[in-house]
Amino acid sequence: MMKVSIAVGSCDLPDSDLKQLSQLGVDCIDLKLGHTLPGVKEQGFPDLDRLLQLKRRIRSYGMEINRVTLPDLSADYMSGSPGSELELDNAVQALKVFGEAGLSLARQRLAGDVFPNLADCYTAPHRGGAAARGEALVRNPVPAPPSMQQMEAWWQRFELAFGRLVPVAEEYNVNLAVHPSDTPHFNTPFAGPGLHRVIDTFPSRNVGYVYCVGTRGEAGGTPLVLDEIHQYGRKNRIFLVHLRNVRGSLATAGAFEESLLDDGHMNLPKILLALHKVGYNGCINPDHITHLEMDRVYRQKGHEGLDWVAWSYSIGYVKALLASLAEFCGER
Repeated sequence: MMKVSIAVGSCDLPDSDLKQLSQLGVDCIDLKLGHTLPGVKEQGFPDLDRLLQLKRRIRSYGMEINRVTLPDLSADYMSGSPGSELELDNAVQALKVFGEAGLSLARQRLAGDVFPNLADCYTAPHRGGAAARGEALVRNPVPAPPSMQQMEAWWQRFELAFGRLVPVAEEYNVNLAVHPSDTPHFNTPFAGPGLHRVIDTFPSRNVGYVYCVGTRGEAGGTPLVLDEIHQYGRKNRIFLVHLRNVRGSLATAGAFEESLLDDGHMNLPKILLALHKVGYNGCINPDHITHLEMDRVYRQKGHEGLDWVAWSYSIGYVKALLASLAEFCGER
């Protein structure tokens, strides 16, 4: 059965945050920034003993580490700058450490998989004044997106990196994932045909996706998401699901706005049912939360930590969807 995970940007979580996540019924933690893992700052890759200590601490609150993140491959590496091969060496070593720590899912971030100048970002006021991210296409972007030749050079560096990472992932039994390009412009590497290219080039069972419903919904709405779940899910290449709702899409409106889970254009119950039908039983991660009023008030009063009002809403909504799915499918 699917579980609930929450992504955090730091490994230095206070006990109060871990206790609150446990109380809300979160099953797993996703560590989304590779450079924050213990040991990376000092040696370029995680320290096994300190990572195991973190794993035990999270487990003591009734949760597990679900997804970890490899050290980033920067623009220097992706362009082949002298000395940048050390980044790939560190990523390979990090993957070995994750395997030794019994962590089975790692994401690799790569510079250049998004084109940030193709859309204007804005803050969209939603229900009751809730603040959400919006983006609208620009007609004549400056600078222009990379040429086909430049993108092929990018893919060559990607294939060089995964050529070293995939055998290690297989040896240490770690699933190696990429996330769709966000924003999902049609010619970005991990959008549309590029997502297929990843598993076509590396058909290993250990290579797949952190499949982001929101990002792919921004590209084409519920129909596109359902089609991709069928395509990738039946091949067991969906390792983690990011769940958020959106209004509009780049394909239909030339713009999109993220929204509260119950207030967008996508049919989330149908999407979770589609995941169930292809046999997905990993984590559902509600991400990119909408900013709500009481969290703003708490921040003004000096409260630190996660935006608990928004997170509580998102976690509760996902848990309710999963409970309804289990009842519908006769699993309760």
